[in-house]
Amino acid sequence: MANYIPVPRDLTRVKTKIIFNLTKRQILCFGVGALMGVPVFFLLKRFGNVSFASLIMMMIMLPMFFLGTYEKHGQPLEVIAKHFIETKFIRPKERPYRTDNYYAVLMRQAWAEEEVQRIVFSEKRKETGRSKRHFSVGKFDKE
Repeated sequence: MANYIPVPRDLTRVKTKIIFNLTKRQILCFGVGALMGVPVFFLLKRFGNVSFASLIMMMIMLPMFFLGTYEKHGQPLEVIAKHFIETKFIRPKERPYRTDNYYAVLMRQAWAEEEVQRIVFSEKRKETGRSKRHFSVGKFDKE
């Protein structure tokens, strides 16, 4: 019998592994977690119990491990948290669905064009009226 290797159908979900079968993101998050947790462990180990120090170290490192590994629908944890905060606290609670009525847009455009025509024609009438009055006074009156 031949050995089979499972190949995922969607190759965009395949992530490049660097070392220890971890992605760049995981390595970075685990490194930051270790940089925060290990010094705390050694500081607390001096003053207290080792099990207490290791418990506090795990509590400090766990959020960074979670940031590095958790992913839902292809989105990392901070993107999910950002969307959650926006929907719960920043955006208004009621967001009614609004459509842009194309016919209303056409009506507004037609009204605006009519308004422009009215203004232009009224200005032309005023100009022609003024010019007649202007030419009716003075040397043209004698004719």
